[in-house]
Amino acid sequence: MGDYIVRGKNPLDGKLKVYGAKNAVLPILAGCVLSGGAVLLKNCPQLTDVSCTLNILRRLGCKTAFDGEEILVNPSGLNTCTVEAGGDMRSSVNFLGALVGRFGRAVLPAPGGCRLGRRPIDIHVRALRAMGVEVETDGDMIYAQGRPHGAEVQLDFPSVGATENVILAAVTAPGMTVLTNAAREPEIADLCRFLTAMGARIHGAGSDMIRIEGVRRLKGCEYKIMPDRIVAATYMCAAVTSGGRLEIENAVRPHLGEVARVLTRCGAEISWAPNRLEIRAPKVIGSCGTVRTEVYPGFPTDCQSQVMAVMACSAEPGIMIENIFESRFKTVPELRRMGAEIYCSGREALVRGGNLRGARLMAMDLRGGAALVVAALGARGESRISGTGFIARGYRDLAGELASVGADIMSEKP
Repeated sequence: MGDYIVRGKNPLDGKLKVYGAKNAVLPILAGCVLSGGAVLLKNCPQLTDVSCTLNILRRLGCKTAFDGEEILVNPSGLNTCTVEAGGDMRSSVNFLGALVGRFGRAVLPAPGGCRLGRRPIDIHVRALRAMGVEVETDGDMIYAQGRPHGAEVQLDFPSVGATENVILAAVTAPGMTVLTNAAREPEIADLCRFLTAMGARIHGAGSDMIRIEGVRRLKGCEYKIMPDRIVAATYMCAAVTSGGRLEIENAVRPHLGEVARVLTRCGAEISWAPNRLEIRAPKVIGSCGTVRTEVYPGFPTDCQSQVMAVMACSAEPGIMIENIFESRFKTVPELRRMGAEIYCSGREALVRGGNLRGARLMAMDLRGGAALVVAALGARGESRISGTGFIARGYRDLAGELASVGADIMSEKP
């Protein structure tokens, strides 16, 4: 991937459409291995993480086709339970629950993804062991053996990935699985709706207690992926820092409530209509106050970096407290290069922004990379952002989308 070159202080003005959610489509693709027939997924985003997941499916023996925004997966040739690729992508761990549900066995690399501090899979392991699956780790590999069965599973922490793995393992397991302290993110409810469309029996999707009655087999289906709430929030932040106005299609109000509250606090005007919003930046960005990341429905950790970029453009101080990941302040040194005063102590950051200036910047993770684009839109002068491969993991041509609504941004090929 090449660099992004951004010249700031050009107000965005226009309409952007939010595409399918990365964090929904990846576990749903893993769930395709449980299907007894072909699966057609609609509203799928063109992302590098999606391409990597399709590569995993092909290596497992599935046939796949990606045309426009539609993905066709035919699992009839599925012939192995060993994942040979995917260690650099966190969501590859979703294949753990799906493969033990299909084969009673799984071998896969320990998950990778953005380096946001310790992201252990011990919660996944304990949950699957409660269902009768033997799970062991050996260096960089995970080995699982045993057919899962219905059980009472209580998570120590409402982990999104562990919740997804339990659901995937349970839908074809004999008996009733009762999962408590489950994660409540909208993407989990989307996974449950997808599996239900294939014939699964799931009750309580979207709550902290999910009941799964195992069925003998699942069938193929057609399913439309939910909109990406993190992309929508990123567009909202970009509108604020650029001093512009955006109409955002496929923005689901309940999914964006906490982000909208924070941006309203700093002076943005937000109006809602069914499945869309309009956001207008304030003349002067005020304080975002104190923002604390929490599990859903609290403020999402995946929006922390982008809102910190808004704080860096504000004339008033703000405080960011990161309660989910221990190393999600990697964007701080880059924002300091732009002139922001940021003081960190543990998981808290005091941000004193103001007049940012363009600088040479390096993206260190997916959401942090998007945050640097958001900050550069509000900075004087030119910024050059390297490491855009991180951004491509979760955003479909972010430079092109923003350029279409007035941003002075281009992607320079290496």
